[in-house]
Amino acid sequence: MRTWFITGASRGFGALIVEKALARGDQVVASARNPQAITDRFGDRPNLLAVALDVTDEAQAHQAVKEAIAWFGQIDVLVNNAGYGLLGAVEEASGAEIEALYSTNVFGLFAVTRAVLPHMRRQRSGRILNFSSIGGYTSGPGFGVYCSTKFAVEGLTEALAAELSPLGIHVTAIEPGYFRTDFLDATSLSVSPIQISDYAETAGAVRAKAAQISHNQPGNPDKLAEVVVAFVESSNPPVRLPLGSDTVAAIEAKHVSDAEILAAWRSVSVSTDFPPAA
Repeated sequence: MRTWFITGASRGFGALIVEKALARGDQVVASARNPQAITDRFGDRPNLLAVALDVTDEAQAHQAVKEAIAWFGQIDVLVNNAGYGLLGAVEEASGAEIEALYSTNVFGLFAVTRAVLPHMRRQRSGRILNFSSIGGYTSGPGFGVYCSTKFAVEGLTEALAAELSPLGIHVTAIEPGYFRTDFLDATSLSVSPIQISDYAETAGAVRAKAAQISHNQPGNPDKLAEVVVAFVESSNPPVRLPLGSDTVAAIEAKHVSDAEILAAWRSVSVSTDFPPAA
């Protein structure tokens, strides 16, 4: 039996992972800004602890982890799921919007992870699953600021995986594509109110497409939750786990594009070294 600590657990992927973990008899610390929403959805259970957590509040992150340890004695799996999207061209996004997005998607993940790690290090075991995105591997118009936060999550995950592997702690970036959740709804997606006409054919077109595909995405969130819960049993987990056929296609396309860049610019790329010693 494992003990999970899941952020953003009141809805979306977080709530589905809570559901699957509870169903298999694991213990779950489910955190949300409003923990009552968790109790309303799952009821009172001996293997469920609902805690208040705004991930942008580092002191509250430490308090939530303290409560988790006091209640269950350990944390085996940390799921950094809390986050939201921002839609708009990079120039259209305000400084306040950018800072708020980073506060949740990046700095919030830092805060919760740093609060949990002392306990996992003491155990010499643990799994950390950082929710990234297809946008953490390849970016595009309209989602540039959001993707930059997920690129940060990817870099952090790679470093953590290398730092923690000798201590028996595995770290993986979960990379969902477009799944049929409320991510493109107002509850999970902030849309920059400023619209600049010069971006109508790029970021503007993505704004329109996002409205069209909301709740028509190809990915099944229930299947993703099943995969994530089963994934923690893997003895040799990868540093990133792409989920969704669209994520696989995007990664493959980027590999081709990057290979083409290297082929075209290799001589320039390697020309910047000092000449080899005689």
